[in-house]
Amino acid sequence: MATTIYQGLEVLFSRQQIAERVAEMGAQITRDLNGEKLVMIGVLKGAAPFLADLSRAIQIDATFDFVATSSYGKGQRSSGAVKLIKDLDHSIEGKNVLVVEDILDTGLTLSYLRKLFVQQHPKSLRIATLLDKPSRRIEKIDADYVGFSIPNLFVIGYGMDYAERYRNLPDICVMPAGEPE
Repeated sequence: MATTIYQGLEVLFSRQQIAERVAEMGAQITRDLNGEKLVMIGVLKGAAPFLADLSRAIQIDATFDFVATSSYGKGQRSSGAVKLIKDLDHSIEGKNVLVVEDILDTGLTLSYLRKLFVQQHPKSLRIATLLDKPSRRIEKIDADYVGFSIPNLFVIGYGMDYAERYRNLPDICVMPAGEPE
């Protein structure tokens, strides 16, 4: 078991594993878009590190936009109700869109966003998620690009948080049963 700067956290995926997988995902997205322009939509706050790294791995003309939703509050469980806190700044009509999310868990957030974005008539709409947790899926939705599939663990680091803490960890770690000091 590896350790991090936060004592007592088990590393699930190291920064090296993440970097290698993100590079592979970027190469695949580059091939799939075949030179066409792309709008990458990051789901704040958790997807910000992933979006930054993925965008550098994609070798086509890409722009960013961001949305923010809420369904967790300060706990480890989703409330089940998704609300939009920050909408897109620009129209996505007629554009290739890639929604970038840190983790696909229950599917509630991405299902909500997919419905919202389809109404804006993008040319294409794809989803990239760093982590996929299919055992927790409530809404039927799959990502087009998946970094890693994981079991039902609560994870932190690389943008993912517990009550807004631990987002800055460079590795993805498993949250222990009791909150670490």
